[in-house]
Amino acid sequence: MTTGWKALVKILTSEKVKLVFGLVGGAHEFWDCLADTDIKPIHVRHELSSVFMAMAYARLTGEPGIPFNSPGPGAASMIPGILEAYTGCIPLVIPSPCSHLMSEGMGQFQEADMMLTTKSMTKWSFRVTRPERITWAMQRAFSLAINGKPGPVFIEIPYDIGDEECEIPEYKPPDRPLRIRGDPDRIGKAIDLILEAERPIIQAGGGVILSKAFNELRNFAELLGIPVVTTASGRGSIPEGHPLALGLVGLYRTRVGRKLYEEADLLIGIGSKNEEIQTAGWKYFPKGAKFIQIDIDPFEIGRNWKPNLAIVGDAKLVLKDLTDNIASKIKKGRIESPRVKELIKAKKEYEAIVESECQDVSVPIKPRRIVRELNKVFGRNTILANENGMSDSWSYFFPYYKVLDAGDCMGMPEQTCFGLGVVGAIGAKLTRPDKKVVCTTGDGAFQWNMKEIPTAVQYNAPVTWVVMNNYSLGWEKYIQRYAFDGRCTATEFDVQPDFVKIAEANKCYGERVEDPRQVELALKNALKANVDGTPAILDFVVDLFDRPEFWDESNRQMGWIPTRC
Repeated sequence: MTTGWKALVKILTSEKVKLVFGLVGGAHEFWDCLADTDIKPIHVRHELSSVFMAMAYARLTGEPGIPFNSPGPGAASMIPGILEAYTGCIPLVIPSPCSHLMSEGMGQFQEADMMLTTKSMTKWSFRVTRPERITWAMQRAFSLAINGKPGPVFIEIPYDIGDEECEIPEYKPPDRPLRIRGDPDRIGKAIDLILEAERPIIQAGGGVILSKAFNELRNFAELLGIPVVTTASGRGSIPEGHPLALGLVGLYRTRVGRKLYEEADLLIGIGSKNEEIQTAGWKYFPKGAKFIQIDIDPFEIGRNWKPNLAIVGDAKLVLKDLTDNIASKIKKGRIESPRVKELIKAKKEYEAIVESECQDVSVPIKPRRIVRELNKVFGRNTILANENGMSDSWSYFFPYYKVLDAGDCMGMPEQTCFGLGVVGAIGAKLTRPDKKVVCTTGDGAFQWNMKEIPTAVQYNAPVTWVVMNNYSLGWEKYIQRYAFDGRCTATEFDVQPDFVKIAEANKCYGERVEDPRQVELALKNALKANVDGTPAILDFVVDLFDRPEFWDESNRQMGWIPTRC
């Protein structure tokens, strides 16, 4: 005989869960039982943070992240994170206590219908109505969260079900991951299209990350000498120091990547939904190119761009099959082809231009200089956690910042929920303590979630937050400036916290930087603090309207600023 809560903890132990993120408020037996296991509870300051940290855990490990919070407002506070995880196909298993089943509808403390709320943004939402069913529900949850297109699963457990003692069936972890191989006929047709193409390009999306298809992508690209661009969610699919890496697509494209993409006669999309930001409002498609779409989910096939050929399958297996079959058809790899040599030359020339730009010593500091210096100082073995504002978005732009190791980027899904990167950085460090972790953030997003700074200190997660301080909601102010003839409303922070004092109050290293010549030293100071076990907050006062080369063009394409601008 055991209780439902004890059984739940035993299940998580069987699944080899390392971390549970949450804010204690009810289901006390669950939290008490964790103390007798190797699972580490991470006590956050806000329930939403638990989801963001769990998302970081999931992205870096490939296993479901586990948030656990209180009912009612505690569960409701998780909703933006669940929505973000659903959009980004991030696997989460969310066991959630709720008010007693036996007095449902009577106005219990914190009673709320979270099933209705979560059904639209999870792969599965299910309420356990008998303690014996916890085993079945959790087996199903772990299987669904990982297999097929990953995503969040919500399992509601009423207090009286969790408290009840009974004989609970033995738990056996479900088989995963169950990978889907592509149709061999379609693999063959794809190979014909690829070998016929003169200027193919690969677009790697988040599906490559979720499948852990890093080696397969690199082997495929190198065999054929095909350049690789990525979406924001797919960033880290290939190290950006690799000769074939060209940075991001859509809003975040830069000069060399844009040229190669627009000249392509075949686009090979792998694990990408082709959403608005990564396509600039579905406007950026190489003219006249053919399109091969590879995705694990049939729902995504032809959702936005109709492919000439579609393959439904897991990225890892499809790439391996393509590579193995093509290798038997060509005499030698094409990594030394004239096209690749021209690409490497163009990248080298562009890098020199970028390096020259980033020597700008004008005031306020140009964000491009900060991210360039950040990349140099922190180097390899560094996980980048992005926010998505006007100034900190520079960290998305290659080669101003380059993700130097496969998998070392916490790119945002298209919801771009405020504060995800700020808190996700802590989750990343807790998950991978062997890695350096940095977060580039605007002052708006940082203020949204700087309440978790003491969480980083408490759990020995020394990360660096690089705050691009433009005293406003920069992207919104930028849009207002162009859309309303310079009039900006409710986007400025006339009263701004002292981030250095906040750092010091939370036992962190803090430094404010206004001189561009002090950027490198400040970053080195932060890195030293991290090595010594102390989180760091760097407050850089930046030029709000320093923006990348094609920023205006992309914002116009998406209709965010008027076409006359």
